[in-house]
Amino acid sequence: MNVEARIKSFYLLGNSLKRFLNHEKASSPSEENFFNLLEEKVNHAIHYNAWFTKENILFSLQQWSEALEKKELENWLSSYKQPKDKNLRVAIIMAGNIPLVGFHDFLCVLLSGNKVLIKQSSNDNQLLPVITQYLEEIEPSFKERIAFSKDRLNDFDAVIATGSNNTARYFEYYFSKKPHIIRKNRNSVAILTGNESKEELQPLGEDIFRYYGLGCRNVSKIYVPKGQKLDYFFKAVYDWHPIIDSNKYANNYDYNKAVYLMSEFKILDNGFLILKKDESFSSPIASLFYEEYEDLEALKLTLEKEQENIQCIVSNGLDASHIPFGKTQQPRLYDYADNVNTMKFLLEL
Repeated sequence: MNVEARIKSFYLLGNSLKRFLNHEKASSPSEENFFNLLEEKVNHAIHYNAWFTKENILFSLQQWSEALEKKELENWLSSYKQPKDKNLRVAIIMAGNIPLVGFHDFLCVLLSGNKVLIKQSSNDNQLLPVITQYLEEIEPSFKERIAFSKDRLNDFDAVIATGSNNTARYFEYYFSKKPHIIRKNRNSVAILTGNESKEELQPLGEDIFRYYGLGCRNVSKIYVPKGQKLDYFFKAVYDWHPIIDSNKYANNYDYNKAVYLMSEFKILDNGFLILKKDESFSSPIASLFYEEYEDLEALKLTLEKEQENIQCIVSNGLDASHIPFGKTQQPRLYDYADNVNTMKFLLEL
């Protein structure tokens, strides 16, 4: 199977996802069956993982339907030497923090001309199998290239594993003799100047609250000018206040607030989000850390030194490398996790 056939398979999948999300009539019996199965699995995923709301699952499917456009795929792959079928077996150990979080790795392995062996998280094991089944109907050659495993991984040539800092140490040891990408905990941060209007700052709520803040691209900390009052920030993100209606989110909010108050930490609180001054990057659910800065250039240098802990830096155009407010959960195909070029790694195996 050449690269053109692989690309075609994925953009046809993207087209079907668009029709599913737009509630359009299926173009074939096979697609109609896919729509029915996907709807069923979306509902199942909600019950398997209470953090996976239907809104968030459909949001994830929407992002992938847009990413899997023909031009997007072709432009992305045009910067690489055209991959030939290597038939190496690449194991992927997927996280389960947000819906379809391992799909980009899955896409990279297959488009690089390799086979994939998938180890899913129990928190996110409903959606990918039905998508894979439909992809194999679009292109039957994929049937020999995709496998799922519930047991210990065996017989593979390389591995991509995503987990916590603790599991990463295990992965590093266990997979040390194989070519590998091992991902650890990362968080995203936002830089505020205090000059943003409410309209400019409102999209930041998407970066903070989408997927309940569980993704590595979610903003878990903000930097604000020294002495800056944060009322304007609270007003800007207030539209997200219905998030407190989620029982799991509300339980985390109540628990973390109680812990902070009992520990006599100074906090700011608007009824659904707790702001705590803290130098750490990883804030608990329903909490957001903040830190003050005096010199913007000095802050940029500090964040450069911490790049191994940071996935995204968000701002209102302070630097060309920064992501605009509201865009962290809309990565492009060339936005690689941990800034490690997955496709380059696979093509060089």
